Amino acid sequence: MEMVSTAKAKKASNKVNAAKPYADLTRELVSSLSSLASIIQSPFLRKPDKIRKVAILAITANRGLCGGFNSSILKMVKNRMEELKSKGVEVEIHAAGKKAIAFFKFARIETVTSYTNIDDKAGSKEANDLATYFMERFANETVDAVEIISTHYLSAANQRPEITSVLPLTMEENTGKDSGPEILYEPDPKTILENLLPLVIKTTFVKIILESVASEHIARRIAMKAATDAAGEMIKVLTRGYNRVRQAKITQEISEIVGGAEAIS
Repeated sequence: MEMVSTAKAKKASNKVNAAKPYADLTRELVSSLSSLASIIQSPFLRKPDKIRKVAILAITANRGLCGGFNSSILKMVKNRMEELKSKGVEVEIHAAGKKAIAFFKFARIETVTSYTNIDDKAGSKEANDLATYFMERFANETVDAVEIISTHYLSAANQRPEITSVLPLTMEENTGKDSGPEILYEPDPKTILENLLPLVIKTTFVKIILESVASEHIARRIAMKAATDAAGEMIKVLTRGYNRVRQAKITQEISEIVGGAEAIS
């Protein structure tokens, strides 16, 4: 399992690294058009006066044997729920992964939707389906905010669970004085930005799913290596104990033979 997880982690990490430049460039382009945020009509920029209801999507694995990967996410979800409820905010839970589904069922926490297709084969299709669903709920004002709790892939040696606020979409203004070369937009920047905003949200979902899958395999590789090392150490201890008992038995038999021979003589 350690070897399989190592191979899968490498493949998943390559997908994360391949998707990162596209996501960064999309964000950069939106940032360059941030000055138009106040004049465009986009439901994804809606800023509710008061947050009444928040949708939380918890992304875990479908399988276990990956250390604290699942438990750390579920613990963060529980803490976030308590934090929001203490402020009088209603929370609805969406579970992705069999471990999250089982946890919420055991804890008797109602889930609005559940997904089991976030695995090695998950990609843009699954991400777009999720993004479209949550964008519709936000645009219809069913919820006032959408958050995703998942494990972020920072590097091959560093992954940690984080809360990502997906909606409402925040515009990062480009405050730098040197904005680079002049850019000609076709069609007009306003139209481009209105069409880019849904793409940014979908790209965010793709990035989060890929990072979660990569982090899962890395966590499983580490857990299986620890299990292999522990099993090897256990075998050494048991073998040493067995050899000591065997040696003691042989010594006893030799002593009995010598004692018998002396008695006869």
